[in-house]
Amino acid sequence: MAAPKMLKLPEVLEEIEMSRAAFYRLRARGKAPKLIKLPNGQIRCRRSDLDAWWAAHEIAA
Repeated sequence: MAAPKMLKLPEVLEEIEMSRAAFYRLRARGKAPKLIKLPNGQIRCRRSDLDAWWAAHEIAA
């Protein structure tokens, strides 16, 4: 079984067309896609979590 696709933060920001500062404000309010902090300190987002976040916000709009 293949590991889930993990996106780097710059890839997420590019896809959702948002600045890093705006993303962190959204994250502080608990409204950003779920992120994972790796042992080396890097941040990743599962493709499935980003897709679920997109779906939830499409419905809300």
